[in-house]
Amino acid sequence: MRRALLIAGPTASGKSAAALALARRFGATIVNADSMQVYRDLRILTARPTPDEERLAPHRLFGAIDGAVNYSVGRWAVGAGEVLAEIGERSVIFVGGTGLYFRALTEGLSDIPPVPEAVRAEIRSKAEGRATPELHDELAARDPETAARLNSSDR
Repeated sequence: MRRALLIAGPTASGKSAAALALARRFGATIVNADSMQVYRDLRILTARPTPDEERLAPHRLFGAIDGAVNYSVGRWAVGAGEVLAEIGERSVIFVGGTGLYFRALTEGLSDIPPVPEAVRAEIRSKAEGRATPELHDELAARDPETAARLNSSDR
């Protein structure tokens, strides 16, 4: 019978070390649940496990995506499902600091179609050259509830 463990917390808090110790003890696969550790070119910045650590137990979805690629929680959830199918009954440890990834794992996601690249490009061009506070003010005028949840310095 497969067992699953979720380890969540802030960057560099010891999650990876705990996951590695448990994976070695129980023969589990470690699956990344951190939105930044999925990118292959951000190993040091995100405190991703070292290659030596990754050799001690199976690690999945770490450094799997090029930093130039648009990636989403939806794509991560599909990848996590594929990992679970591939490892069969082997126990799994999801480890990371991205709450939305854990929510997707435990509660699922609404089926939202991908945003076309043309729409993304149009929005980026509208935001280009505008100050972050100005963008936040515009959001507050259009969607006060969402604006209240977001930090005004987020872009």
